[in-house]
Amino acid sequence: MKKLLILFMILQGVLLSKELDYIKLQDVNIPLIYEQDSTLPIVSMQIVFKNSGHIEDKDLAGLAKMSANILNEGTRKLGSVGFAKELEKDALHLNSSVGLETFVIELSALKEKFQNAIKLTNDLLIDPNLTEDTFSKVKTMMLGDIKQKESDFDYVANVNLKKIIFKDTPNEFPSSGTLQTLKKITLHDIKKFLKEHLILNNVIIVIGGDLSLQEAKDFAKNSIKSLKVGKTKKLQKFSAIKSSVTKEIIKDTKQAYIYFGSFYDLNVSSDEAYKARVASFILGASGFGSRLMEEIRVKRALAYSAYASISLNNSHSLFKGYLQTKIQTKDEAIKTVKEVILNFTKNGATKDELIQAKKFLLGSEPLRNETLNQRLTRAFMEYYKGFFLGHTKKELQKIEALSLDELNDFIKKHDEINTLSFSIVTAK
Repeated sequence: MKKLLILFMILQGVLLSKELDYIKLQDVNIPLIYEQDSTLPIVSMQIVFKNSGHIEDKDLAGLAKMSANILNEGTRKLGSVGFAKELEKDALHLNSSVGLETFVIELSALKEKFQNAIKLTNDLLIDPNLTEDTFSKVKTMMLGDIKQKESDFDYVANVNLKKIIFKDTPNEFPSSGTLQTLKKITLHDIKKFLKEHLILNNVIIVIGGDLSLQEAKDFAKNSIKSLKVGKTKKLQKFSAIKSSVTKEIIKDTKQAYIYFGSFYDLNVSSDEAYKARVASFILGASGFGSRLMEEIRVKRALAYSAYASISLNNSHSLFKGYLQTKIQTKDEAIKTVKEVILNFTKNGATKDELIQAKKFLLGSEPLRNETLNQRLTRAFMEYYKGFFLGHTKKELQKIEALSLDELNDFIKKHDEINTLSFSIVTAK
């Protein structure tokens, strides 16, 4: 397995050229993550705006997402239909979306048509379709989507967990907002959000495909040449609560939906992040082989599936999981979750669990690098989290060399995950 992994890494380094460079616009040095891949005559680019996602909604949850949705309605000049026709004519893909921390405009096309995608992107940034009619359409669609989700009890349990563990933080509400917050948002709020966040000081360019580095730089410059320099902000940092809270909602349901989570005391750029990856895999992130799945489904038949993972982000770190069970076995399932996690933090993993984790994480590595978008996304995350490009390869080498004692010492240090909060949707 180790020889195969090394061979894969060598081949990947030979065949694919991945690097970090910069472009300069209006005296702003803009990071550019680039990979040349001539397998297909296509180009893919992401314009990533840091500090511009849901975390910047403040008291208007859903503002960032609504802003992205309005960008997907094309330009004022062409309108949504006319803009869509221009994209369709040359088989161009252009889409805006938001995460917790970032706002992303993604575009891709055949290389010979990519200049057209760049022009439309620039037109979109200059003249977005910020009309009252478009705003009303987007708001109505988002309100309708939330109303539909009220009967999605999985979604309800998840949203309520966020309210519990992220109370009074930027992550308390869902990125899609609530009925109350969406109704407060005005077209002026959208214009202000786009003006303040879609700026050169926030931009990171991620681009790859059948093109040279110089072509990549030229495409990148032309796509964002209309942006203002703007004023950058420091990313807000927050944490989950460090106490246990349980909230139960009664609905007309045949199943109990259980979400749980806790504060996780590890920085995203920690040298021990790879240990958290292994621990997370063993405890609950690996599906049928995980400790939670074995105890909850296989041994006790309490749920069809049970999942838990550790998430390390620039703004916060979190341990989170979920399962569904019968109404009558809800309490037993919750008790079992607590017991499994407590046992894990007290006694650690077994030798066999570590062996199986290594086999999967190392053996499945080529599958996580099959496509250009997968590789570009990985390179971006390495840079965004403060690592060098290629950090993941070094991390895999550390995983391969990880001893059971080292892993278990790490697991036992993080018993804060026992301070669990629960969000439950159940019936009477």
